[in-house]
Amino acid sequence: MFEKILIANRGEIAVRVMRTAKRLGIATVAVYSEADADALHVRAADEAFALGDGPASENYLNVAKIVEAAKRTGAQAVHPGYGFLAENASFSQAVSDAGIAFIGPSAEAITTMGEKVAARAVAVAAEVPLAPGSDGPITSADEVIAFGDVHGYPVLVKAAYGGGGRGMREIRSADEAPEAFAAAVREATAAFGNGQVYCERYLVNARHVEVQVFGDSQGNIVYLGDRDCSVQRRHQKLIEEAPAPGLSDELRAAMGAAAVRLAGHVGYVGAGTVEFLVEDGSFFFLEMNTRIQVEHPVTEAVTGLDLVELQLRVADGAPLGMTQADVRVAGAAIEARINAEDASGGLFRPDPGLVTALEAPAGDGLRWDAGYESGDEVLPLYDSLIGKLIATAPTRAEAIDRLRDGLARLSIEGIATTAPAARHIIGLDAFRTMGINTLWLESDVEFPDFDEEPEDRFEVEVGGRWYRIPYFPEGVVPGPSTAAPATEPAAARAAGPRAAGGRSRKKAGDGTVKAPMQGTIVKVNVAPGDEVATGTVLFVLEAMKMENPIQAQQDGVIAAVHAEVGQSTPSGTLLAEFAKADA
Repeated sequence: MFEKILIANRGEIAVRVMRTAKRLGIATVAVYSEADADALHVRAADEAFALGDGPASENYLNVAKIVEAAKRTGAQAVHPGYGFLAENASFSQAVSDAGIAFIGPSAEAITTMGEKVAARAVAVAAEVPLAPGSDGPITSADEVIAFGDVHGYPVLVKAAYGGGGRGMREIRSADEAPEAFAAAVREATAAFGNGQVYCERYLVNARHVEVQVFGDSQGNIVYLGDRDCSVQRRHQKLIEEAPAPGLSDELRAAMGAAAVRLAGHVGYVGAGTVEFLVEDGSFFFLEMNTRIQVEHPVTEAVTGLDLVELQLRVADGAPLGMTQADVRVAGAAIEARINAEDASGGLFRPDPGLVTALEAPAGDGLRWDAGYESGDEVLPLYDSLIGKLIATAPTRAEAIDRLRDGLARLSIEGIATTAPAARHIIGLDAFRTMGINTLWLESDVEFPDFDEEPEDRFEVEVGGRWYRIPYFPEGVVPGPSTAAPATEPAAARAAGPRAAGGRSRKKAGDGTVKAPMQGTIVKVNVAPGDEVATGTVLFVLEAMKMENPIQAQQDGVIAAVHAEVGQSTPSGTLLAEFAKADA
């Protein structure tokens, strides 16, 4: 086994890898940008190597610097984590060329399966079902429109390289194609350094189900069950669970066998995830992620395996030590990603800042994986993931209840997080009965304004039953009809005060448009003299690896525009002004 490894990543995944390495007696090396000098992954490592200042392209994405760090610290292997260089074939090759083990698949496998168009060709050869898609990369919105004319809408434009929902846009009509195509290319270029995209037919009533595969250098490949990741916003996962509920044994076996065929076709070694869309009892290949996934803890929970340990052993040349018959899935596990985002009203706006206090819940069946502690700062430069709360129980219903209780006891102060949104989601009847698809969260779920009235102030559990406790602002005297009945249906409770119109009010515009967070302006849609309506997207601001539309909060005429593409904007920066109405 390796004596020392370097983790070419940051945040939660770096800390997670270090935890297993420490248990196995392996020393760890962290790498960090100047902005991350005091980060948790730096403090948790046995030693740390500075990669310098500047944007991620100059440090975390700098292949030469990271390989040099591994050489100078004597690391025998490099773990790429997920994101950054995890699916970069050039990085894998550079590490191997330096005589250092890469804890992941070969550069050839990454090239083939990481490039989505090539992966579709492998799926055809491996006889894995596919949804209709373009024959290769597309270079214009006209090609999207031509594809839509043949196959119908909606169409999904996707980055050919990378994952995580970046460089992906849903197009519902030909009119949307030019802007959506340009946005997908722009975001793919920023996230992966490559703006190549392709398109495929978007299945509107499908669930997102993925299969965890593992291969060793002796040619053995197994699948470790499946996961459901259908709860998504902006094509990024928010809730994940294992096993995927409601699937027949036959469908599970067919998907698992297809995933193994696909991996075997490229001689896959290490951890990988084959993603499918499941609709009406059929499944279709989506893509393969050639790395460990954010949601790997739910698979660990139901299989009893440490997937990072398996990665380390396989990368060191050891066999998997198991056959498919040895894999056992027991119980249920569900994970909520906790991001630094304000989910009020369903907007999920990035909310970087100082974590003034963080207290994770303890208890049987709860696991907290995090990249931050009290006093750490969530920077606007990187992904918004703070941590993940995972609940495990004998049944899915028990796991949901355990997670819901854990989310209620998770305390993070100083910034807004997605924890209240996750608790809201898993309390809905549609989620509990799996009456959902990949579009459900953004199309059917209404979110309250969590920053105004926290959900927990309205509900308590007594004797296994949930009751609403009305909350009244200071100075408000409750009337005789304000209390909700104890027999109120679960769905009505989950909908909360928003359903009664209590939290959906929006602030009126004050004649200015300001940046809601620190970021970079990537699109300007208005000019002085333009007449706009409330809700019109005026600017697009990139922050924490997401594009965020900035909308007009009032009707009116734009008098002045103070922002331009490429401009870095601190929170509160004046972007535009409305003309004053005539007296």
